[in-house]
Amino acid sequence: MLDSILFALYLIALSALGLFGIHKYYLLRMYKQLKKRPLPVPPHPAMWPRVTVQLPVYNERYVIKRLLKAAVRLDYPKEKLHIQVLDDSTDETVKLCRRMVTVLRAQGFDIEHIRRPERTGFKAGALAHGVRRHAAEYIAIFDADFLPQADFLKQTIPYLMQPGIGMVQTRWGHINRNYSLLTKLQAVFLDAHFIIEHLARNRSGRFFNFNGTAGVWRKQAIIDAGGWQHDTLTEDLDLSYRAQLAGWRFIYLPEVVTPAELPAEMNAYKNQQHRWAKGSVQTGLKLIPRIWRSDFPLHIRLEAIIHLSNNFAYLMMAIPAVLLVPVVKIQSEMYDIPWKLVFIYFAVFFAATLSVIIYYSVAIKEALGKLWPHVLYLPLLMALGIGLSLNNGRAALEAVFGHQSEFKRTPKFNLIGRNDSWRKKFYKPGKSYQPLIELLIASYFTYGTLYFISQEVYFSMPFFLLFQVGFFYTGLSSVSGQR
Repeated sequence: MLDSILFALYLIALSALGLFGIHKYYLLRMYKQLKKRPLPVPPHPAMWPRVTVQLPVYNERYVIKRLLKAAVRLDYPKEKLHIQVLDDSTDETVKLCRRMVTVLRAQGFDIEHIRRPERTGFKAGALAHGVRRHAAEYIAIFDADFLPQADFLKQTIPYLMQPGIGMVQTRWGHINRNYSLLTKLQAVFLDAHFIIEHLARNRSGRFFNFNGTAGVWRKQAIIDAGGWQHDTLTEDLDLSYRAQLAGWRFIYLPEVVTPAELPAEMNAYKNQQHRWAKGSVQTGLKLIPRIWRSDFPLHIRLEAIIHLSNNFAYLMMAIPAVLLVPVVKIQSEMYDIPWKLVFIYFAVFFAATLSVIIYYSVAIKEALGKLWPHVLYLPLLMALGIGLSLNNGRAALEAVFGHQSEFKRTPKFNLIGRNDSWRKKFYKPGKSYQPLIELLIASYFTYGTLYFISQEVYFSMPFFLLFQVGFFYTGLSSVSGQR
């Protein structure tokens, strides 16, 4: 009876992962169909409108100067450019920011250093405060780790000025892609999201989202959607869906690339992923009923629901992670494995595993222009995704059960070259026992690997190795970062 229950849970989780994998094939198909259909390029306006650039900042001593220099280098009429530094910092960043803003104001830039008495609502609260404080009709937003190109506004504002357009999002670039193994793997994850997912969703008329930075909003779209709200950890995703439900259309410009710094330390990366995963589920719980009751066509509503539910895949991944050893043991003791089970495994491999391989291979080819030798990172990419299943699965459960947590921002260290280091700088990660659990899980798979090798059962070894490497990588890297 127990064996049957474990086996049933295992197959249900694999089937759910297979459905998420089939959705990747669906996105790939849309992407292939739509990527060669360029958007009409609108003409530059006779007179450029006034634009507010919002720079939400919280304890960014290492990158604040870089950010402000990039903001004032924007190629836009100086008299039409208004810059808001929304500074909620509690450290030396305040002094650095105040000093540089004073210098830039003396050079004729319309820039203000805005401090709130309390950090209410975190980033969402800061952005809402800036909107209420004399923001222009068009608002560009950049996080502290971003370096907008000089022509950013002239490339995006003409699209935003078209009737009915509420937001224009650009593609993220990576200034430190080759800094470490972790940054290389992150870059592939993000490239798939921005190159495949965003283009497929936006060009097919489906919901897609502002990513919190490197985009431009029409102020009226923010107002019509109900403004910035901080009841989820992904205020950008939440506002995006509310604005589209209110009738505003969005545009994605993959050819406009805005470079940013990737987190190079595992704990910082896990905190970022936890925030994104939890906020996505919170947004889904908040808006899915409203999406389902809307007048959008059924296929658009279904795709939006899948998009907002995507992080449940990490929960589904955690179940096979726990059950893989006993399930393989059960199978190894079978005299003959039923052909139906072989068929199920083949179908799941095609739907869940092969889809991931193809999906990220396409992302690598599109981002870098070639597969080799970058395709060699695919097994490690899959291992990292598995290693994050505990972290992101916990985030999804916290959202479901209403556990509240603060907005933990991702520290930036101005890491460009390989010789740059974050280890001797401030903003160290807090202590957590989660890495110890990840190392225990990795040890569990090490036991499973050794046991099944001794039993001459080899068919599941590739999956054991992926789980083993993934949890050892996230666990050991996290412990190293905490030390």
